[in-house]
Amino acid sequence: MAYDFQVAIDSANPHAQADWWAETLGWTVEPQDATFIKSMIDQGYATEAETTTHHGALVWASGAAIRHPSTDRRVLFQTAPEAKTVKNRVHLDVRVGDEKREAEVERLTARGATFLWRGQQGPHSWVTMADPEGNEFCVA
Repeated sequence: MAYDFQVAIDSANPHAQADWWAETLGWTVEPQDATFIKSMIDQGYATEAETTTHHGALVWASGAAIRHPSTDRRVLFQTAPEAKTVKNRVHLDVRVGDEKREAEVERLTARGATFLWRGQQGPHSWVTMADPEGNEFCVA
C-alpha cells in the first residue's frame, strides 16, 4: 500500500516561511478558517494564545502550509522551540533547469536567500542556498 505524505519544516516564523516558499515555488498559502478557529476557542479546545494575526487574518500561531496549485503536494511550516543549529538532513530541490539557474539564484538572493556553495556531480550541477531562516535548499 502506498501512502501520501507532506513535508513538515520546523521554523521560527511559520507564516513568513510559508509566504516566502509559496512565492519561491509558485504555490499558494493554504487559507485558514477564522470561523473554525474562533469556534475552537469558544468551545474550549484552544486559547487565544494559540492564535495570531497574519496579513489581517486570524490564524493558528503554530503553523502554515503551502500547496502546489494543481496537485495535492503540501509543505507544512511549524513552530519549533529551538533554533536551527546544524545542516539539514532533508532539503528541498528547486528544479528550474540549467538555463534558468543563475537567474533564479539572483532572484532568490534578492528575496532574502543566502548563497552557500556550488555543487557538481558528473554533468549535473546545482547551487546550495539557505532560506531566510537558514534552511538549506538547492537550485538545480
